[in-house]
Amino acid sequence: MKKLVALLLAGAMAFSLAACGKSSGDEGNKAASGTEGGSKEEGGSEEDGSKEQESGKPYKAAFLVNGNLGDKSFYDSANEGLTRLKEDLGADVFDFKVEEMGGDPADEANWEPTLLDYCDTGEYDVIIIGTWQMYDALNTAYEMYPDQKFIFFDEPFDFEAAGNPDNIFNMMFKQNEVSYLVGAGAALMTTSDEMEGIDPSNSIIGFLGGMDGILINDFLVGYIQGAKDVNPDIQVAVAYVGDYIDSAKGKDLSLTQFQNGADVSFNVAGNAGLGLIEAASESGKYAFGVDSDQAALLPDYAASIPTSALKNIGNALYLAIQEDMEGNLQYGTTQSYGFAEGGVGLVLDAHYEEVLPESIRTKLAELQASIENGDIVVNSAYEMTTEEVEEVVNSVKIQ
Repeated sequence: MKKLVALLLAGAMAFSLAACGKSSGDEGNKAASGTEGGSKEEGGSEEDGSKEQESGKPYKAAFLVNGNLGDKSFYDSANEGLTRLKEDLGADVFDFKVEEMGGDPADEANWEPTLLDYCDTGEYDVIIIGTWQMYDALNTAYEMYPDQKFIFFDEPFDFEAAGNPDNIFNMMFKQNEVSYLVGAGAALMTTSDEMEGIDPSNSIIGFLGGMDGILINDFLVGYIQGAKDVNPDIQVAVAYVGDYIDSAKGKDLSLTQFQNGADVSFNVAGNAGLGLIEAASESGKYAFGVDSDQAALLPDYAASIPTSALKNIGNALYLAIQEDMEGNLQYGTTQSYGFAEGGVGLVLDAHYEEVLPESIRTKLAELQASIENGDIVVNSAYEMTTEEVEEVVNSVKIQ
């Protein structure tokens, strides 16, 4: 454990966003797909964009991280997208600043004041924040600074309850779609005679979540649906760490899953999920990664990571900011990014081809195509009650 923690955390104990969700209950289980919201006001007209370009001032963004970079996951993906945009356009056209606010409980009191300080400067064309932990701070900031634009990601914003503000663009991801493929892949692995170390007659897979909340359960619902669609008799061992930091606890929970018969599990627990990856490596089992290409980032553990489920926050920010620079970003709305929009996906590289046999890879490609063309509709926790989610989990509970 010390080796993995030293390798990855090194003072960057960040909450993943990937995976940072809160328990919202039935009231919070609102649909977050498509475009929604009240008043729509585009992020400035083309004429406004032209004036800014003529002034010679670059478009400037601030990315406030309620954690730290170095998570090898969600925040790093966001930073990568902003860095790539700056490289592609040039710093004279687009520039950005990252503020790492820390992710420990002691840091939380400074998140809202830091956001308000950035708003007060009037220096940034857009301020980017994300996860449910920043929801209340955003509620304060958008009212105090109605001329400041915000991009808020990975948590639904209730525009109607807020009076339909037109200075927020809400960016969501269809993690249930990519989780469907992971679940299908995990179930196929347990029935394949080509997977080293797996009993092809086994029907138990695992899932490790950070916290028991709607966002993590959106991953879980898709994962279970995908697994059951390829193996109706599949059983799923589900565990929640209770946070996104405790990798030691994540490892203990994962070792228990493997000892109870699971051959493959899915990490949706941020830094805590690093414990799952180590447990899989030590046990000769498999663990799907999340949010970034964790096989590439963790070469010592890559043999245990078939592929990773990506939530491409970097790609989404790259596209959204370009739209805003052109005056076309639809503030006052929520946009969800799935397979079709390039917002989610699996890492499909040489390592993926090496670990998973062609029969499984072919089947997953067919399933993704069916999702994209609408033949498969993936269930979402955002469209379900808490009781309905529990019913799904109970349907695959280990007997």
